[in-house]
Amino acid sequence: MKKVVSVIFFTFLVFRLYAGEDSQIINKANTAYGDGHYADAIELYEQLINNGLESPELYYNLGNSYFKINDLPSAILYFEKAIKLDPSDEDVTFNLKVANSMIPDKIEEVPVMFYKRWWNSIYDLFGANMWAKLSIICLIAFLLMLAIYFAGNSYFIKKTFFWVALIFFVFTIFSFSFSFQKYNTSVDTKEAIVFDPTITVKSSPDEGSIDLFVIHEGTKLTILDHIGNWYEIRIANGSVGWLPVSSIKPI
Repeated sequence: MKKVVSVIFFTFLVFRLYAGEDSQIINKANTAYGDGHYADAIELYEQLINNGLESPELYYNLGNSYFKINDLPSAILYFEKAIKLDPSDEDVTFNLKVANSMIPDKIEEVPVMFYKRWWNSIYDLFGANMWAKLSIICLIAFLLMLAIYFAGNSYFIKKTFFWVALIFFVFTIFSFSFSFQKYNTSVDTKEAIVFDPTITVKSSPDEGSIDLFVIHEGTKLTILDHIGNWYEIRIANGSVGWLPVSSIKPI
């Protein structure tokens, strides 16, 4: 595993202005992790989450703590939560791959066209917040270039800053679109991790329905529908079925 523990939770510490109680819990949690008391660290990190804190670093540390006690489903769950907030973190991505390599199910994803892979590679560079910040930066740069264009008194300056302004305008549109899409995806798309050691996927929301296939703990899936105590789910290879609500935990 890489980057064993992030000692400083920069993101949420900034927003909470180093709130006394939370900062003490952070220090205790990091100390517990460093001393190998992973169960204590987990309890403290979970307490921070219950206090309303959220950051990639917090989820990453919690995922590492669960990995240390061989609780792979929980480790994968929190690594996924960390990536959802910061897809560009290579350490989290690496650790998630390590954890996924240790689960029983090796499900082949449905192939996608090359242009969609290219689009997704750009889309997944940043989370929704970072794309939103980039769109604001590009918008400010666009307005500045536009002001210089109107203030310019030579053809060369006007032509140069017109095209530069146009480029920033395009970047603004793209970054805002990515931010909006990321936000909608995080709200509308429900993904989850299987927590039962072994579970049979059913053809309908009924224990007496036909058995379709078996999946194991740690497997990631998409939630399609919810009826009573059942979720309709889809796994990476496109197979669809129903599982009890109690068998999975949403990311």
